[in-house]
Amino acid sequence: MKMEAGISKRAIPNAVIIIFFLSLVVALTCAKVGGTCKASGRLIGKRPPNGKCQDNCCEPGRSFPAFHCSPPVTKRTKATLTLNSFARGGSGGGPSECDGKFHSDDTLVVALSTGWFNQRKRCHKSIIIFGNGRRVKARVVDECDSTKGCDAEHDFQPPCPNNVVDASKAVWEALGVPNKDWGQLQVEWSDA
Repeated sequence: MKMEAGISKRAIPNAVIIIFFLSLVVALTCAKVGGTCKASGRLIGKRPPNGKCQDNCCEPGRSFPAFHCSPPVTKRTKATLTLNSFARGGSGGGPSECDGKFHSDDTLVVALSTGWFNQRKRCHKSIIIFGNGRRVKARVVDECDSTKGCDAEHDFQPPCPNNVVDASKAVWEALGVPNKDWGQLQVEWSDA
């Protein structure tokens, strides 16, 4: 069998192998399989400088999953509601990603995991959070970074899980959750 234009018999099988491995890499990188979102990498915790991390610090040597995706958004997307302060000096660290500003703990604002934040496409949009038998509308002002962490920029805290709605105290109050139970709550949310 004669090959055209100088292509060797070995080049075709090698090309097939290369295409197979590239497809595999793309599939693992995208990590969206059957409506789920799998980790796109891992971060190894380092010891934060003394006094630089107050709460939920990265543990040295511990491996933390990193995500570029979040579970698919539906009419009632399941999520974990967490507590955050978007105020200057609060637990959120720096100013909000959407507007470069700090926000009072008394405003109904949230940060979404990286995949849901969707490269800022949800900035300043409202979402409805369903929890504790109530519902509340809150505005997206920040990203809860699921891709990076354990560094000064992220207050030496691990990457955010891929299914978090990180909410101000005003959101927790509007949902009627007693203060003693603030921290984590299983909720659902949708775009408003």
